[in-house]
Amino acid sequence: MPDRPLGVISALPEELAHFSDQWEDRGLVGGFHFRGGQIADRKAFFVECGPGKVNAGVATALLLERFRCGALLLCGVAGGVDPKLSIGDVVVGLSNTQHDFGIARETGFETIRAGNPPSQGQAGPPSFVLADQVVLRLREALTGFSLDQLPEEFHVGRRSPSIHFGHIVTGDSYVSHEALRERLRTQFQACAVEMEGGAVAQIARRWSEDIPLVNVRCLSDLAGHDSNLDFRTFLPVASRYASLVAHRLAPVI
Repeated sequence: MPDRPLGVISALPEELAHFSDQWEDRGLVGGFHFRGGQIADRKAFFVECGPGKVNAGVATALLLERFRCGALLLCGVAGGVDPKLSIGDVVVGLSNTQHDFGIARETGFETIRAGNPPSQGQAGPPSFVLADQVVLRLREALTGFSLDQLPEEFHVGRRSPSIHFGHIVTGDSYVSHEALRERLRTQFQACAVEMEGGAVAQIARRWSEDIPLVNVRCLSDLAGHDSNLDFRTFLPVASRYASLVAHRLAPVI
């Protein structure tokens, strides 16, 4: 709905910092500081929600109800799950799944669609999938677009980060665990893991089938045993790369 405002959500101040330096203060609502402005000449409202699914879900509901946003853009960093991807690469979500919502059984954990009663088990796929026509517009917007080379001081090689379309999983735990990373890759064919997207997708879908969520994530770490160190080091530059892709996509969401 290009004629309605775009709601832009980031969890951390570093992730939101690259969107604008000319905000219009729209006040404090529900403990969240909302700002008005533009992204790529499109009217938008911006909010730093803080980490986790509850924060993201409340902020999303306020963007949709109070500010009448017709589309959502979630932008920030994530941990890499696909071993073919590297720090600095950007993932645009084809789907968002809450990997930690489900049923804990003796035989293992069964992920179900967030919001479904666990007593009834699985009813429909657990992922919230982005509509094909939206994906087509996003792919067209990124045709011929490339990112600058990574800075030398990060010692990951002088290369330009690549941009991928793939599946993103969400949970309320920061992943610094090799075995869990492998399970997320195997079970969901995930490219990245973070802490907000699945909740934003759930709220958007409950609101309307016609409200798209585009989740843009730059990999700041590889979700393994040393990801804590990687995250702190790469957060500022990864946030900038994610915002560059987000600016490119905003007009077509």
